[in-house]
Amino acid sequence: MKIASLAGVVLALTAVSVTAPAASATPGGHTPAHASARAASQRIPFTSATVIAGADGSYRIVWKAPGVREVVVRAAGRVVARGGATGDVTVRGLPAADRQWFDLVPRHGGSLHLADRLIKLDGAVNFRDAGGYRTSDGHWVKMGEIYRSDALNKLSDADLAKLRRLGIHAVYDLRMASERSSAPDRVPSGASYTVADVLAGSSTLTAMPATEAEAVKMMVDGEKFMVSGDTARAAYTTVYAGAAGGSVLYHCTAGKDRTGWSSAALLTALGVPRSTVTNDYLASNTYRAAVNAATLAAMPPAQAAVYKPLLDVRAEYLNSGFDEVRAQYGDFRSYLRDGLHIDARELRDLKRELLVG
Repeated sequence: MKIASLAGVVLALTAVSVTAPAASATPGGHTPAHASARAASQRIPFTSATVIAGADGSYRIVWKAPGVREVVVRAAGRVVARGGATGDVTVRGLPAADRQWFDLVPRHGGSLHLADRLIKLDGAVNFRDAGGYRTSDGHWVKMGEIYRSDALNKLSDADLAKLRRLGIHAVYDLRMASERSSAPDRVPSGASYTVADVLAGSSTLTAMPATEAEAVKMMVDGEKFMVSGDTARAAYTTVYAGAAGGSVLYHCTAGKDRTGWSSAALLTALGVPRSTVTNDYLASNTYRAAVNAATLAAMPPAQAAVYKPLLDVRAEYLNSGFDEVRAQYGDFRSYLRDGLHIDARELRDLKRELLVG
């Protein structure tokens, strides 16, 4: 594959139930004792919890819930495991399902409804749930509401049927016109389709780099554009306006750069810690590992060295986006307000719809 023939590929590559009701304050500003107790009973005691699907059909559920004496794990209508304040259990023998859900129910406090983050499909490798993360103030981003993905043009009929059953009702396409025309989306029936073109004809990321350093710079500059570029801000404003309704999917071609910033900004707005946001962003390296390795193996070594930074996601790239937020807006709240036109009320609505606990 010649360097010149890769320019178009570069463009393709960069290119939870509702929160418990707030307790009502009395005219004197005090919260009734019964309301305070009710709110406390719904606080989620888990500080971490994950579900990891095994290749053999098993599921590993790991959690930490300091101070909790017992946690019951339910799936498919029955108790499948028990544990205490910390747990690490493996569950086998569950009936086949599009997606296996687990309820982690503590003896006291709110429960969690979790599944493995990856949605296994025939025609996509980076289709995953954007939720299942804990915020800095102890809430959790609800799973099963916001999805992120790579391109949808290779989805099989079985994939589309699965997405219909998952209830996805809105798809946001972050790709450029050339990508959309050469690889049009396959969208589940009943779902709306909206173009939210982040680059929208911009010259950003259109020239093939000649060196590895130029490739890294291209990715860093691209991340900055996703923050301050006019078309990028308009695209993400459109996506987040739809996100409050849940059952939403946004995607680009590789599901890692334009989609990566979409998730990073959304999770940050919801209050997820920066370290967690970064880990979610970097997970594309894991999900795309086989595809990326095959792509690089087909190139001469010198060419692969230049191209690898374009296939990767790196903390350096994401950090440049957050640096751009500070440089252009001062802080993240100002970026939401002035860059994406998400005011305090809209942010509260977004949190009310997408956070639990």
